[in-house]
Amino acid sequence: MTKRPIITIPDPVLREVCAPIEKVDAETIALADDMLETMYDAPGIGLAASQVGILKRIFVLDVAKEDAPKEPMVFINPEIIWYGDELSVYQEGCLSIPDYYEDVERPAEVAVKFMDREGAEQEIKADGLLATCIQHELDHLNGKLFIDYLSKLKRDRVVKKFTKQAKLAGQL
Repeated sequence: MTKRPIITIPDPVLREVCAPIEKVDAETIALADDMLETMYDAPGIGLAASQVGILKRIFVLDVAKEDAPKEPMVFINPEIIWYGDELSVYQEGCLSIPDYYEDVERPAEVAVKFMDREGAEQEIKADGLLATCIQHELDHLNGKLFIDYLSKLKRDRVVKKFTKQAKLAGQL
């Protein structure tokens, strides 16, 4: 397993739509393992492939409580097939937008269809933090960031701050 660098805004890769994974093979499993190691090291509770520069439809997450055993999950070609009617608000953050948090409103429940690490078709219904994380990571695969749910003013302020930091670091 290899820890990979996490891409941050304003990198345009984060705005790309990821391509489906044709088959789950050793390369896909290695990517999932690398992503889990990267996510745990960050530390975070979710990571999409686009955040490590790979434009494939896969994300990993683990929403287990800090003092509980790890519960890593791998979602390959995920698709939300149902949204609940109720909404919930969570204070979201993102490894690609370090140290920035805002309240985001999303459906409180979702059902998602995906392939797991072994390539088996799965379907789960999720609520609470798991539902929020699934939606957040799936947004990444579609080139969308949690700041897109904020007002234009807040979003522009965050992008400007990170663009300035990238320029000062010689990344732009």
